[in-house]
Amino acid sequence: MKTTFWPYRGRQASLATRHGKERAVALPMRLELGLALAVPPGLDTDALGTFCGEVAREGSPEAVCLRKARLGMDATGLALGVANEGSFGPHPTVPFIAADIETMAFIDDERGLVVTETLVSERTNHGHREARSVDDLITWLPSTGFPSHALIVRPKSSAPGGPAEKGIVSIEQLAAAIEQMAGLSPDAVAWVQTDMRAHLNPTRMAVIQQLAFRLARRVASSCPACAAPGWGRIATTKGLPCELCDEPTSMIRFEVFGCGVCAHREDRPRSDLRQKALPQYCPACNP
Repeated sequence: MKTTFWPYRGRQASLATRHGKERAVALPMRLELGLALAVPPGLDTDALGTFCGEVAREGSPEAVCLRKARLGMDATGLALGVANEGSFGPHPTVPFIAADIETMAFIDDERGLVVTETLVSERTNHGHREARSVDDLITWLPSTGFPSHALIVRPKSSAPGGPAEKGIVSIEQLAAAIEQMAGLSPDAVAWVQTDMRAHLNPTRMAVIQQLAFRLARRVASSCPACAAPGWGRIATTKGLPCELCDEPTSMIRFEVFGCGVCAHREDRPRSDLRQKALPQYCPACNP
């Protein structure tokens, strides 16, 4: 049974962001942990990578997220830090749909604790189109959430990091940007994409808040062995037996829960309590 406690009540953590993510993260941290956030002013998190490619992201999303949290902690001098990093593209298990993959980290240097959580969400407006004029986008724009969700326009034939107009939130801006960027492209075509920066993408901001609640509840869970915060699922073990032949399959059999401070681990049943796998996942029944 989950034990919720308040090891961080009245404390303050840095949140490394330049795109207003405190609007999504502050409430979960306050409600679940009693934790306040401090956003260091002028922190250049874009130095770790940008969606347009001006700065290439080096390392995995989790590694970048942890570096970002450290930037905030260094800037504020706080021992607690929170940060978020997002990636967008094909869904990892359903490749024909887009996915928002968000990672969020919590660091506590006093306890030597690092907790990360990842959320894969189909709730995203991520997409792109070619255009010579606004008329080419009439059927596509509603799916982007424009103009409440911003767009980016750049020359189709430019390399990542080339000229671009960002944060476009009006049809007049969009028309002018397409004309300008198409004029800079040898094929006279502009590349229009959704602006995935959190402060200009309410859909992404909602996913970030969902993940922040998940992370905060994880941090609020104590280890049954040492009582440190951050107890939660850290891995899975495959091998759920087939319902026909009882051979192990590729489906998850156990969820591995662990502590970020001590070495305590526990295998727990699947959250859906399924005990047998369908034959379609069995290499013996469905080779």
